[in-house]
Amino acid sequence: MKLLIVDDEELTRTGVISSLDWNSLGITEVLQADDGVHGLETARLCKPEIVLCDVRMPRMDGITMLERLEKFLPDTVPIFMSGYSDKEYLKAAIKLKAVNYIEKPFSLAEIEAAIREARELYIQKVHSRRGETLHSMETASRLALQLTMPYGMNASTIEQLARDLNLTLNGGTYFTAFIAKTSLFLESAAPPMTDFYQQFQDFLEPFHMKCIYLEKKMQYLVYFLFSQNEPTARQLQSVSNFLCEHFAEFGRYSMACGDTACGISKAYQTYTSAVILLQSSYFFPENTLLTTVELNETPDVQNNIFADTPAADFADALSHLDNAAAQTVLQRLYDTFYKNHRFLQNPVKDLYYKLFLCLEDARHQQKIAGSGNVESIAETIDDCFTFPELHQTLLDKTAEYFEKAESTSQENPTIFLIKDYISKNYMNETLSVKDISTHVFLSTSYVCTFFKSETGQTLNQYLTEYRMEKAKQLLKDARFKISDISSRVGYSDGNYFGKSFKKYSGLSPSEYREQNLQ
Repeated sequence: MKLLIVDDEELTRTGVISSLDWNSLGITEVLQADDGVHGLETARLCKPEIVLCDVRMPRMDGITMLERLEKFLPDTVPIFMSGYSDKEYLKAAIKLKAVNYIEKPFSLAEIEAAIREARELYIQKVHSRRGETLHSMETASRLALQLTMPYGMNASTIEQLARDLNLTLNGGTYFTAFIAKTSLFLESAAPPMTDFYQQFQDFLEPFHMKCIYLEKKMQYLVYFLFSQNEPTARQLQSVSNFLCEHFAEFGRYSMACGDTACGISKAYQTYTSAVILLQSSYFFPENTLLTTVELNETPDVQNNIFADTPAADFADALSHLDNAAAQTVLQRLYDTFYKNHRFLQNPVKDLYYKLFLCLEDARHQQKIAGSGNVESIAETIDDCFTFPELHQTLLDKTAEYFEKAESTSQENPTIFLIKDYISKNYMNETLSVKDISTHVFLSTSYVCTFFKSETGQTLNQYLTEYRMEKAKQLLKDARFKISDISSRVGYSDGNYFGKSFKKYSGLSPSEYREQNLQ
C-alpha cells in the first residue's frame, strides 16, 4: 500500500518517515507533500490508500483537502494529526470517517497503531465496494439485455431494474448502441471487461452520458449509451475513437454504432440498427467501426454473382492449370463483395466453401497431396474473422495449388496416395507404416523401400517433417496453446513434442512462436 504524509513542517514529515519500519506495517511506498494543495495533486497522481494529514496548513487545510480527495478516492483512509485540541476539527474528522485523530506531540506507537487500523479499514472498504460494484454490474447487464428486446412485455422489468440502479430512463432519454465483435475472449489471457467498463464510464462522464453493457455469446459486447441530451456527432466520434483504441490493444474486432434513438420504448431500435451494421462489417477490413453514414458512403456494387457460375469457372481454370483465369474469377468475387453491404455473410461463406472444395477436387485430379477435408475447410472459413481475411486465405491456397502442381506433376500415383493419406491422418498418434501400407494395398517392407527410393526419405522422416511443418503453421497463430498444438499434430506427450520440434527446427515451440509473432 502507499501512504501520503501531508504536513507543512518538514521536520515532522522526515521524522515520521525515518522512524518507522514501513515494511512491517505493509506500506511499500511513502509519499509526502508540504500543504493541502500539493497533497491533493500528489494524491491524484499516485492514488495512496492511506493519508496521514495535518489539520492546520497554509493555502489549504487538511479538512478541505480530504473533502475534495474523497470525491475521486472514496476508499482512501485518512488519519488526522494536529497540535490543537479543536472540537470543530474533531467533528470534521469524524464526518470524513477518519480512522484516527492524533494530537501532537505523538508517539511512534500511536502512529503505528493508527496505520494498522487504517490498513484494515481500507481492505474492508475495498471488499465492500467490490461486492457492490459486481452486484451493480450484474443488474446493469440484465437491464442491457432487456433493451435488446422490443419494449412492451418487459416494460415493468426495465423500469424496476432502472430504479435499482438509480437511473433515469424515460421518453426523453437518448440511446445509442455500440456492438463490438472481438476475438478477445478466444485468447487465454483475455483482460477482464469489468475494469474497462469503469474506465469507459469515467470517459463518458464529461459528456453527461452513462453506459450499461452486456456480453453475448462470448464474442459480442453490447454497450448502451444514454443521456437526457442528444449526443452530438463530435461526441459520438470521440466515443468511437475511445472504444477502437481500447479493443485494438488486444486483437481483432469489428464494431458498429447504431442510430441514436429517443425514448425508452425505442432503445431497441438503436440496437437493431447496430446489429444490421455489424453484419455488414464482415465485408470490411478487421478493426473497422461502421456507422449508417459511413455505410451509405460505400459504393453500391450491383452484380448478380450468384446467378453466374463462379465455382464452375474456378474449377475449370484449376483443372486446366490456368492460373490467370483462376485469378480473374477470384478478383471478380473480391470486387463484388468487398465493402458491399447488400450481401449476407452465410451465402458468401457457402460460395467460398464451394471454391475451397474445387481446390480439393483439383488437387486430387492433379495428384497433389494436401491437407484439406470437409471438416478442415469449414474450420478454416469459421476461423476467418472478416471477408478480406477469407478471400486472402483462398488466394494463398490457390497459389499453393499452382505451385505444387508444377513441382509434383511427375509424381508416382502410389507416392501421391501415400502422401495424401498422411495429410488426412497425421493428427492420429497411432498412425503407423502398417496403416499406410494397408491403405495402398502393399506390404510394409515394400512400401518403405519404394517410398525411400522415390523420395529420398523414409516414411517416418516424411511423417515427422509433415507434422513439424503443420506445428509451425499453428504456432504462428496465437489462438492455439502449445499443449493443444502437440495433440493436433499427433503427439499426446507435450514434452516429447517439444524435444522433437527443437531437434527439427533448432528452436523450442515457445521460442519459435515468440520469434514469429513479433
